[in-house]
Amino acid sequence: MNPAMSPQDIETLAQKRAKRKMGWYTHAFVYIVVNLGLALKSAFAGHDWAVYPLLGWGLGLMIHGIVVFVSAPADRLREHLVQKERDHLQQQNRP
Repeated sequence: MNPAMSPQDIETLAQKRAKRKMGWYTHAFVYIVVNLGLALKSAFAGHDWAVYPLLGWGLGLMIHGIVVFVSAPADRLREHLVQKERDHLQQQNRP
């Protein structure tokens, strides 16, 4: 925890991160359901075309996951920059 963060800042950041993770879980669930349906439709038709949306959408899901779960260093950098700006603005507004 960054000592300069207020309890409200921590709560806001936690809510934002949880929302991003929930967005990925929703994306993954829809990916699974839709691709299972496409695979069944493709199999019953005697074709193997369902692999293309599986791979393309899977790449998108993977990139989404990287952004959500691995971007913590970028979040820390952004938080640091925001805190610097807060400090700078507070110094400017002092009488």
